[in-house]
Amino acid sequence: MCLAIPSKILKIKGQMAEVDIGGNVKEVNIMLTPEAKVGDYVLLHAGYAIQVIDEKAANEIFEAWEEAYNALQ
Repeated sequence: MCLAIPSKILKIKGQMAEVDIGGNVKEVNIMLTPEAKVGDYVLLHAGYAIQVIDEKAANEIFEAWEEAYNALQ
């Protein structure tokens, strides 16, 4: 199974973007999501933004991960 990680775009320079992933900043490729802009949330897979999502969807994913993590405790 593959996971896509939600992250928020902080800066864009050409086809590369700096994103915030849970407080960590990473550089990713946004060539597959040319519509992405600063402030958008994107799903990341293997260093590429593969889909633009809204903040509500990103938060739903974060909540699901938290529930799954807590279930393991």
